[in-house]
Amino acid sequence: MNTQTAFSSPPEDEVGQRRQAILAIVQEQGFATIEVLARQFGVSAQTVRRDIVHLDGEGAVRRFHGGAGLPEAHGRLPYAEKRAVAPDAKERIGRAAAALVQDGASVFLDVGTTVEAIARALRGRRALRVFTCSLPAATLLADAADGPELFVLGGLVRGADGSLTGDATTAAIARFRFDWAFVGFSGCEPDGTLMDFDLAKVAVKQVAIARSHAAVAVGTADKFTRTALVAVAGLDAFSCLVTDRAPPAALAEPMAAGAVRLVTA
Repeated sequence: MNTQTAFSSPPEDEVGQRRQAILAIVQEQGFATIEVLARQFGVSAQTVRRDIVHLDGEGAVRRFHGGAGLPEAHGRLPYAEKRAVAPDAKERIGRAAAALVQDGASVFLDVGTTVEAIARALRGRRALRVFTCSLPAATLLADAADGPELFVLGGLVRGADGSLTGDATTAAIARFRFDWAFVGFSGCEPDGTLMDFDLAKVAVKQVAIARSHAAVAVGTADKFTRTALVAVAGLDAFSCLVTDRAPPAALAEPMAAGAVRLVTA
């Protein structure tokens, strides 16, 4: 007689079927969260996590914070390699973004290599207050001899980009009202929705946008030909877009509708 206790592993074919179903969902939708998958299959989040790890190991999906996406993930590079991509364009964007900021202003800096270029451009701006969730940006500003007043917004350090995330970070941001928030992105949808990969980092971006008088999207123009997994905000959430080349013509309409100023560096 074949008996199964409450502590027995589920049949192998059941696990395989669930993993194939998860793969089908990811292929259809582009991304699926652990929470939704666990609810759909009536299993624990930990079980879904194990399934995703297995599928990631096979190269069938790519594991991200909070879920799984398509394996190609549109060319994500290790952070150290990102610094070597279009450095001159990023420095121009950094200087152009910094030039928007008047003395006496409060500034939020997001994470990313382009935002680090803004931090470098602000190093000599003593009459500013800069808030950041980026450890690299904080380091750049902290050792500036004549730099701005610096606030590091604490939280969980996440990833090679040295970003601070989580409830502690979003709660800290919510206490302030920034004159400017400079926010990076990894991709863009045809309707002008800016995208990124990590749910926790996107949550920080969204709170910063909401707590700023003027939010500025910053990124190299190649980001407009890519997409990512998580929506940050539509272009109409930003007062300005700073990039190195004019974005595709298809974005002219959403930019005009949102009265988004374009600055090309």
